[in-house]
Amino acid sequence: MTSSSDRDLLLSLARDAIEAHVESCAAPSPPLDGVFARRGGAFVTLHLRGELRGCIGHVDAHDALGQVIARCAVAACSDDPRFPAVTPAELPHLDIELSLLGPLESVAAIEEIEIGRHGLVVEMHWRRGLLLPQVATEWKWDRETFLAQTCVKAGLPRDAWKNGASLWRFEAEVFGDR
Repeated sequence: MTSSSDRDLLLSLARDAIEAHVESCAAPSPPLDGVFARRGGAFVTLHLRGELRGCIGHVDAHDALGQVIARCAVAACSDDPRFPAVTPAELPHLDIELSLLGPLESVAAIEEIEIGRHGLVVEMHWRRGLLLPQVATEWKWDRETFLAQTCVKAGLPRDAWKNGASLWRFEAEVFGDR
């Protein structure tokens, strides 16, 4: 579990990276010690007045969390293909949510997936989709709907999880600045 002070540091890093990018300023360089040095995957989710405004992440735990958070924050505000880039006028109204990912665990039986606790990754051939644990809860999905929607996110048929797709589950520590 990440301490409250470390959560604040990570959220500040994300906000600083977004503001620097949107305002065309020099990006902050995160220190490479403490929580910033911890290796991990993470997602940065942006909301504007309660509505999704961007979400980009990095699954693999090869890079330092400080680098991952800064890079994903910039990508969430500028590279999510579902949304235009965040504007300076939107900055004061953005809510930032971070999801620090735990390790991927192979799923042998769908009963191993717990709604609200696990996120999912579905992969088949060159297609891969991921949904965070909070998505199923927010949409009030059952396990099979969660699996089907993760397949859709990967660009696969809804039932690919029954027909040879690889499945992984993961836990995430989710927190936000508001």
